[in-house]
Amino acid sequence: MILAKKVRLKPTPVQERQLWKSAGTARWAYNWTLAKQEENYRNGGKFLLDGDLRKELTQLKQTEEYWLYDVSNNITKQAVKDACDAYKKFFKKLADKPNFKSRRRSKPSFYNDNVKLKVKQNHVLIEKVGWVTTSEQLPTDVNYTMPRISFDGKYWYLSIGVEQEFIQPELSGESLGIDVGVKDLAVCSNGMTFKNINKTKVMKKAEKRLRRLQRKVSRKYEMNKEGSRFVKTCNIVKVEKHIRLLHRRLTNIRTNHSHQATSAIVKTKPSTVVMETLNIKGMMRNRHLSKAIAQQKLYEFKRQLQYKCEKYGIRFMEADKWYPSSKTCSDCGEVKKDLKLSDRIFKCVCGLEIDRDVNASINLAKLAS
Repeated sequence: MILAKKVRLKPTPVQERQLWKSAGTARWAYNWTLAKQEENYRNGGKFLLDGDLRKELTQLKQTEEYWLYDVSNNITKQAVKDACDAYKKFFKKLADKPNFKSRRRSKPSFYNDNVKLKVKQNHVLIEKVGWVTTSEQLPTDVNYTMPRISFDGKYWYLSIGVEQEFIQPELSGESLGIDVGVKDLAVCSNGMTFKNINKTKVMKKAEKRLRRLQRKVSRKYEMNKEGSRFVKTCNIVKVEKHIRLLHRRLTNIRTNHSHQATSAIVKTKPSTVVMETLNIKGMMRNRHLSKAIAQQKLYEFKRQLQYKCEKYGIRFMEADKWYPSSKTCSDCGEVKKDLKLSDRIFKCVCGLEIDRDVNASINLAKLAS
């Protein structure tokens, strides 16, 4: 099984400037490819193959864009391929239309050729950057897949795929149903409940701090406005850096909580895990719950649970999107069609009174049998 490994890089100031240049080149090549595809589509042409676009980019590099020689040619090649793949998925209705990458909002990242990636004691060789110090030793004498270098707002990281072998543990033979939501992150049919991390004191304090900083930077922009143009001062840059680091901290806390929850679930060693199919796009249309749903990172929770189940040999199932897990009585099977979202206790005519999330998880667990 191929699992990703992410290690922090510790570049020198010269190496960091080269990393930024590589990330900027990858963003430019991605946007150039999207612009070419959209212009060709408007003119009624067929889909442009990434091989043809790479040849055109090579000619452009020799005549006009000489600065592209400052970085590895594999960076632009992979960026063109990524943009073409995103366009293909859009036409196949597997994803939304790809957007141009903004210099301010997009995550700085680029590809490094896996053949030219060399590893030695706490160092890694990156094309046109040199030997960069790493925070921990990467595995040697293994095949690396899709190395990517990215910046998370504070540090540079290298992510690589490494093939690993795992001994399959003996499973319990039981089925586990998982109901996810906003009140709690996940409620399991075996009694395990994972709380909503966003309701803790630490997260509320950080969110309050974030709101204050956002108001502060908004006031500074208004104070330094010149006509219709906003002037970015040194103080605005400082406050925006604090906002970026606070966003990073909140994201890391939520991701870590999802990892802890999914690891605790698979360590119970169920034979089958059943989870409801999440219509995140439809749920986000509710303006009263959209922020709370986004903060829960439900898709990330599902993604982590899927690969950990595969790692331990656990069967992962998704219930049908329209299966009434919350409205069905887990005892007699009666469907209560008038159940509201505000009804937190499920009461059935057979006399069963149970928490609606626990009831839903039990119904999901029964689907595996």
